[in-house]
Amino acid sequence: MNKFLLAIGVIAVALGVKMIYDARPLVKMYFSFGEENEATLGMKLLGFIISIIGRHVTIF
Repeated sequence: MNKFLLAIGVIAVALGVKMIYDARPLVKMYFSFGEENEATLGMKLLGFIISIIGRHVTIF
């Protein structure tokens, strides 16, 4: 069980970091918003939250 949670946490951290650094290309590829800057900001915030949650999962 512990190794499973560790794997889930590492995947969540990697996904969050990917969302932070590649937010603008991901928004252009998947969404057709008129407000690209707001969507990019939202993607970066979501990536930050996911990476923090994943980090807490790996600690416990």
